[in-house]
Amino acid sequence: MIASLIALSVLVAPSELAEVFVGGIGGYPVYRIPAVVLVDASSSDTRGRLLAFAEGRGNLADNGSNDIVLATSSDRGASWTAPRMICDHPGRSLNNPCVVEIREGAHAGRVLLMFQSYPTGCGEACVAEGFDSGAGPDRICRTLVMHSDDAGNTWSHARDVTREVKHSTVATSVATGPGVGIQLRGGAHRGRLIMPFNEGPTGKWRVYAAYSDDGGDSWKAGATARDAAKGTGNEVQVFERDDGAIVMNARSQGGSARRKMAISTDGGATFGDLVDIPQLPDPSCMGGTIVVREQPQIVAFTGCDSESRRVNGTLWISTDGGRTWPQKATIDPDGFAYSAPVALSPTEVGVLYETVGYKRIVFRRIELPKEASFDGG
Repeated sequence: MIASLIALSVLVAPSELAEVFVGGIGGYPVYRIPAVVLVDASSSDTRGRLLAFAEGRGNLADNGSNDIVLATSSDRGASWTAPRMICDHPGRSLNNPCVVEIREGAHAGRVLLMFQSYPTGCGEACVAEGFDSGAGPDRICRTLVMHSDDAGNTWSHARDVTREVKHSTVATSVATGPGVGIQLRGGAHRGRLIMPFNEGPTGKWRVYAAYSDDGGDSWKAGATARDAAKGTGNEVQVFERDDGAIVMNARSQGGSARRKMAISTDGGATFGDLVDIPQLPDPSCMGGTIVVREQPQIVAFTGCDSESRRVNGTLWISTDGGRTWPQKATIDPDGFAYSAPVALSPTEVGVLYETVGYKRIVFRRIELPKEASFDGG
């Protein structure tokens, strides 16, 4: 661990924000639950395109006539296309977009989007265990996946992978991310796709990962992490540490007002105990985690710098694989809820986030310090 990190002020002030999804514009009164990816492995004319996803909602409720919508940017987030619907299942509520680009192996260049489908009016506390409601109404929380092979221009039909990613017993609701999945860059499971998950029943949340070794054609559900001493994990993100371990960073549900962390050393199949992350407060809100640079590794986390309110949006930096988070910069001092960071370069992070009152989802860039700032120079 580097002990001589420079003061917090080395993080440069954020850029002006750009509006991406605005309630009442684009056909939906409310937009929530951001996810974003930077296209890297597609053709030269689309490389560098940002794809931003959200739920287009009829109202603020989590479960309703929610669709999955997309906006794109070709100028590093300065301007965005109008939102367009890419998936609508009448009678179902679509939730929790989680995106990953496949950068090597089978289907390289493909963008995968995974999300849930609930019966309208039957949310997390209503859905049933297992895969089939039998002769009664469909009360199953289903997981769907769709893909684009042309950087978001066109999309496949949504495919049901519920039986592959949901545990057959105990689990009622499940949720991908929301945010991003990852593809492993090294080790025995190089090329593996990992999607972070939480599962209900309500109030008894557990976290785990689903993974694919064939470019998303098939999936397996890993084992759930063991609960923390104080509270459980909920909405979750993962990143690959430079030693090959996978680090899970989860929303705290009950117990201490701190983010939770668990480690996998077998490619996401199992995770150890959830433990508190002392330097990351959490008012029980989704947060985002990404690797900004590989060598030497820099990891970014975005969330609320508060134990009790969804305010003080902040970006934290870790240079020791998420063990400590000694540097931070304010993204937005006002209302700040769900957020999705994306690495724009080895020294710049973009953040897609919900603003005060959930009225807008906006994008802002933050320039990181020069390399010397991370090694005591």
